Order: sequence, then C-alpha cells, then structure tokens
Amino acid sequence: MSAPAALQEALLEIFGHRQFRTGQQQAAEAVLEGRDVVAVMPTGAGKSVCYQLPAALLDGTMLVVSPLIALMKDQVDALRKRDFPAAAFHSGLSGQERFAAEEDFRAGRLRLLYVAPERLRSDRFRSLLRTVKVSRLVVDEAHCISQWGHDFRPDYRRIGGLRETLGVPAGAFTATATADVRQDICQQLNLHSPLQLVTGFDRPNLTLAVEECSSRV
Repeated sequence: MSAPAALQEALLEIFGHRQFRTGQQQAAEAVLEGRDVVAVMPTGAGKSVCYQLPAALLDGTMLVVSPLIALMKDQVDALRKRDFPAAAFHSGLSGQERFAAEEDFRAGRLRLLYVAPERLRSDRFRSLLRTVKVSRLVVDEAHCISQWGHDFRPDYRRIGGLRETLGVPAGAFTATATADVRQDICQQLNLHSPLQLVTGFDRPNLTLAVEECSSRV
C-alpha cells in the first residue's frame, strides 16, 4: 500500500476523519517516508496528527519532546481513548504509572512516548533509549529550540545531540516561527534537506480590540 493510501486509511480508522486538513497529509507523508520536517501550522490546525498517524504505521516507538505536562497528558489521554498505544514520562505520574509506562516502552508496546526536554539529562532514560527501537524523533512546540526558548529551558539544547545519537529522522512542529527561527531549528537539530511547510499563522477565531476608557475607575 502506498504511503498516501496507508495514511488515509489510518486517518479514518484511528480518528474517524475522511479528509486531511491543510498541510497535514504532506507533513505526515514526509515523516512516514523518513524525511526531516519543519512544519508551522496554526494552533488548532491538527499538527499532532502529522506525526501520530505515521507513528501508527512505523515499526518502533516515536519519541516526542513536549514542553508541558498538560499537553502531554491531553494527547495521551485522547489517544488511549482510541486504543492507540501511547504514554508519557513526567513528574505528575505515580510510581506505579511510571513503572508501567517504562515497561511498555521497553517491551516495544508503545507507538508514541512523550517526554519533557529535561528528561534527556537522565542517564537512566538515555540508557533505556539504547534498549528500544525509536522510529522518529519529534519536537512539539519547536520554537522553544530557538534562542529565547533555551534561555529558560537549557535542556532544549540536548535535543540535537539526542537526534545524532538515535540516528533517526526528526520532525519539528510549531504554531509560530519566523524564517530565522526555522533556520535556527534546522541548525539545532542538524536537519538534512528538511521539508519546510508553512500553512499560515492566522487564527480567525481570535480577535484583538482596543477600547478607550472614559475614566481610571
């Protein structure tokens, strides 16, 4: 089965959708085929589908670096409701939950594993990575890789080294990145001839208004 057909089938089976949103199929095909990707898509445009679908079709576990526990939890919870084998390592887990996730990862039962960048400093986690097959590396909210991001979360600088250690294709997804930031992301992750996909920044559901106040009270 061709990559487009396989992704289309997975889109319907897993998410119940018959059509991709703008940019989703192009990005998902690139991830599935092993091409490096930098994708800029508005919030709510379905960036996560661009790597979740390929994860379902690839052999091994896709590693997703994400900055917030809430984001990881929301995505994992939504995927599990669809019987999609996903988990996250974060400080909000109980000891039992952490053990179960680690065992599933070690046994190759996961298709997606979400971690915070700070997890990459753990010798235990890096040793664990050497025992499993990682299919792809994905960075969510990838603008954090650029200078302002690693100023307050320096572990983002570890991701490029991890990519080289794993030796797998990488995808970077964000809702906001200028041309300079995209170039910085490519350099930090050492991406090779990446697909750079920019579908836009506009969010028509948001408005900005300024009103003059008649008094200070």
